[in-house]
Amino acid sequence: MTTPHWAKADAVALEDWGASTTATEGNPVMAGKILSVNADGSSECGIWSCTPGTRKITIASDEFCVFLGGKGLYISEDGEEIAVEAGSIVFFPRGWTGTSIITETLSKAFMSR
Repeated sequence: MTTPHWAKADAVALEDWGASTTATEGNPVMAGKILSVNADGSSECGIWSCTPGTRKITIASDEFCVFLGGKGLYISEDGEEIAVEAGSIVFFPRGWTGTSIITETLSKAFMSR
């Protein structure tokens, strides 16, 4: 069995995932690349990026994120503010709902389950 890996995350060519369908301001466009998916679909990991803009989001499954670059702010429905930039680490529990405000193209490595 081979171990999925990328030697340099910043050299991975991301695929166009299109404009956000939940944008409320600006025109945030997402891109990403999946590194690995469990055969039963129960988890996946990869890299994600999004250009500046504001959008409403609901996290469908538990997601662990390590932010690689950019700047943004996540505001939960209950008002908690989470500022993110390169080096930030966040765990979003399944069902987390709120607003994502990206001020500088944001990228992250993620693991969802």
